[in-house]
Amino acid sequence: MSSSLTSPSDLLGFLRKSYPSAVSSSTSEADLPSLSHELFPNITYTDNEKVETTQWLTTSSRLATTDEDQAKHAERLGSLNIHLSTRTTLLGAKPSVADIALYHRLAPAVKSWSVEERTGEHGYHHIVRFIDFVQNAPLFGLTVRDEDKVEIDVDDVKFVHKPIDAKEEKERKKKEKAAAAAADGGETTLPVGKGKPEEGARPNKKEKAQDGVQNAEDKARSAIAGDSAQQPKKEKKEKQPKPQKAPPKETPLSPCLIDLRVGHILKAINHPNADSLYVSTIACGDPPGTDNTSEYEGQIVRTVCSGLNGLVPLEEMQGRKIIAVCNLKPVTMRGVKSAAMVLAASPRLKEGEEDNHGGPVELVTPPADAQAGERVIFEGWAGDPEGVLNPKKKVWETLQPGFTTTEGLEVGFDVSAVPQLQGDESSKKSTGKLVTSSGGRCTVKSLTNAVVR
Repeated sequence: MSSSLTSPSDLLGFLRKSYPSAVSSSTSEADLPSLSHELFPNITYTDNEKVETTQWLTTSSRLATTDEDQAKHAERLGSLNIHLSTRTTLLGAKPSVADIALYHRLAPAVKSWSVEERTGEHGYHHIVRFIDFVQNAPLFGLTVRDEDKVEIDVDDVKFVHKPIDAKEEKERKKKEKAAAAAADGGETTLPVGKGKPEEGARPNKKEKAQDGVQNAEDKARSAIAGDSAQQPKKEKKEKQPKPQKAPPKETPLSPCLIDLRVGHILKAINHPNADSLYVSTIACGDPPGTDNTSEYEGQIVRTVCSGLNGLVPLEEMQGRKIIAVCNLKPVTMRGVKSAAMVLAASPRLKEGEEDNHGGPVELVTPPADAQAGERVIFEGWAGDPEGVLNPKKKVWETLQPGFTTTEGLEVGFDVSAVPQLQGDESSKKSTGKLVTSSGGRCTVKSLTNAVVR
């Protein structure tokens, strides 16, 4: 399957041709992420959509390269096809410059695809539909000559995926619900010929008359028996106090409560609203459906903001393995929700010295063979992590001062730096090295006795 050979300058030329008033001769590659608003001034983009646009621009440029192996290229196309299966555009319904970039870079490749590649059982149906939409939709208004457009025969479909029948799906869910109700004991059986009375339904005249006769008979019986034969009132039973629930068992303080994992940065970009921040797309081994995750290039990922811009070169962030703190409560940083934290080391301040955040900063690096999602723990501190750390308990803030680096450039946990762990058996432990489940140690480049956070 061939791919398009295009450069950013080719894309800019294509944009100038279609949008001469919005894309000037001085517009550069660096301006691409912010062009959406110029091209579509009536559309409002959220901060997350701006970040997503930048990510798709990066993906479109990768799809245009030829030095990538065929399996990886097919994987990217498959992920894109799945993404577009439920969306009209890359952002869902809103047009963006990323749609045009993807069209410009993929159209020549799609043009040469066979019918099997386009609409076969394992073809990229949704990419083909997307290409056809972008090149013809008035929403985009692209200047593309008819002979340059990708010819798409809507009747030439090799394989038709069976759509979900809404009626059948509804009937299936109804049967499942009935089966579940039967398993729970079902409803009370009604006598034959009797239906359930509707809630709030008024009795008819016949029912009222019957009730009246019944009340009169009851009063007559009471009169014959005599008013004196009154039944003694039943004494009210005193309510017994409900037994109090036992307080939840307090989990002992330990660095194992922090969910530290190997993360793989698939992509990192500058934060659209903060000069000191990066926005990274990181695979942390989360299963599908995990809160605060999304899908990118076929992997479940977290969006993570880190204050490393200006301290770690952006190119060093790309495609590398790191250690991520995965159970801090997500926070929104200048409009972008961050769902983890990247561990990095910096020099320890001397007494009286102020932190000017000037660096140097070194990322904590796991062993080369470590896999994304692999748990890392400090030796001697085994145990299960919390689901999400309770911010009120300040577990991270209490334990972080113990995170350090050794003379051998290994990351470790120094129990003597955490006052809350003094005075018991824990205080006798030596500095535990940060290791993967396979025993590999996590390190930094050159900083010893550093602060790790």
